[in-house]
Amino acid sequence: MTATTTADRYPTRTAGETAPITRTEPVLWHGAASGPLDAETASSYDAKGFLTVDGLLTPDEVAVFRAEVDRLRTDPAVRADERTVVEKQSDDVRSIFEVHRISELVGRLAADPRLLDRARQILGSDVYVHQSRVNFMPGFTGKGFYWHSDFETWHAEDGMPLMRAVSASIALTDNYPFNGGLMLMPGAHRTFVPCAGATPDDHYRESLKEQEIGVPSRANLTALADAHGIEQFTGPAGSALMFDSNSMHGSGSNITPFARSNIFLVFNSVENALVEPFAANRPRPDFVASRDFTPLG
Repeated sequence: MTATTTADRYPTRTAGETAPITRTEPVLWHGAASGPLDAETASSYDAKGFLTVDGLLTPDEVAVFRAEVDRLRTDPAVRADERTVVEKQSDDVRSIFEVHRISELVGRLAADPRLLDRARQILGSDVYVHQSRVNFMPGFTGKGFYWHSDFETWHAEDGMPLMRAVSASIALTDNYPFNGGLMLMPGAHRTFVPCAGATPDDHYRESLKEQEIGVPSRANLTALADAHGIEQFTGPAGSALMFDSNSMHGSGSNITPFARSNIFLVFNSVENALVEPFAANRPRPDFVASRDFTPLG
């Protein structure tokens, strides 16, 4: 394990099962004088760990972005790039990472005030893009993402010190209850669940396809679900979900004919810059976890 100069508040990837840890930092950070979130929405985000934005993109914008991500998905050069992840069985494109750098259009979206101002208000500071990707879940064969907290991985493998990041998932297709929509446990973001098992070298090569290390035990997931319940993000194309880095979330596979795709942007506070990994021998590549902490905007 790599040593760090920053105290580890959330030990994980332990030899055996360890008890959950109560979150010590705020969900809504002070610092931003104002922002687009009204008091009711901000309070709900604080309590649940996520919020939805109806109609973040207009129908015309959705059409433009769908054409752009379809262009990327079918571009042989993009497919051959190491930033593109394919499904283990079908070989379909699953995700394209660092998409805000590959696509100028997505790069502009990352700096769009509709997202940026919300992220700044939540995190109480300037922000940078920790990670970006476009996710594809094709009809019939799209595989889900098992239950996890993103922060657990970002802390263990990327060296993110604190839970001071927020993710935005922008729907480019309609999200139904039956085509693999994201599920979240409201309120579970206040509990950190350590995961057992050492991090293999170059773990990202497998975990981006199917994560097996860094997932909570069934006992802990059951306890969280009993305590908090489960909600699902559904809505038309153009809607968005913003959620805390420690939100417990996952999605089922898509066996319907209705494909699902989204642009995924992670905003991290510039005051929460990455250090050395807390539970891995070396950091993941920059295209998975950026170490360019230049503020957006």
